[in-house]
Amino acid sequence: MVVVRLSTGVVSSRSLPQADREVLRALKDSIRVPESDMGRAAIPFGIAPIDQALGGGLARAAFHEIAAAGESALTAATQFVLGVAARAREPRAVLWIAEEMGLAENGTPYGPGLDDLGMQPERLVTVAAAKSRDVLCAMEEALRCRAVGVVIGEVRGAARLDLVASRRLSLAAGERDVCAFLLRTAPGTDASAAATRWTIAAAPSRASAGPGPPLLSIHLTRNRRGPVGSWLVEWNRVERRFDLAPSISEPVADAARDRPHRAAALGA
Repeated sequence: MVVVRLSTGVVSSRSLPQADREVLRALKDSIRVPESDMGRAAIPFGIAPIDQALGGGLARAAFHEIAAAGESALTAATQFVLGVAARAREPRAVLWIAEEMGLAENGTPYGPGLDDLGMQPERLVTVAAAKSRDVLCAMEEALRCRAVGVVIGEVRGAARLDLVASRRLSLAAGERDVCAFLLRTAPGTDASAAATRWTIAAAPSRASAGPGPPLLSIHLTRNRRGPVGSWLVEWNRVERRFDLAPSISEPVADAARDRPHRAAALGA
């Protein structure tokens, strides 16, 4: 996993100092892969109700917002966005762009955890930016790089997303056939050009003893291609995918067809 730190200020290949331009050039060279026709197929969840709502799956060449229901749900939201990014089956690099303060408080994605999600850790490049506006500018620059297949930006708190900025991200993702995600630590209420908006929360595991598979409560609050909805999904570590969780959290014994001893005890 590679970590890059950008200078303070708006990120632009023309305005960056020479040292930073050399860093970005070296970064592009290190992750460059032969250009191929990746197509514009959707990223399927493999869960029929969700894929139907999304018109076949999550739009690949588009901009999506993933928000944690609260600060405590950030881990669940992170797992969700990385799990979806892993399902893109992209040979190109995955860029994780976050504010320096966020990386200091929450850390970077953990290598063995990425393996568990089906993503090779060496494909992930982490970029540290000073402020939320720098995160958005770095995302736009990354979306125009042919060596990048997925871009994930993380912004903290209730930082407002400018409509123009979200529109630029949406256009850049469509032009280069790259999937862009904005991970927010709180749901946004501002206007956005995002194709979908999700709110993610953790749910109690179904295991009766010991840690069980992670259970997530996901809410599709905006969908430009169809209806919205809410689902309970469980991470399948064997198949490395999300499965629709059963509606009943604990096993329930089948009803007995005949209990003559109970009837006798009641005087029937």
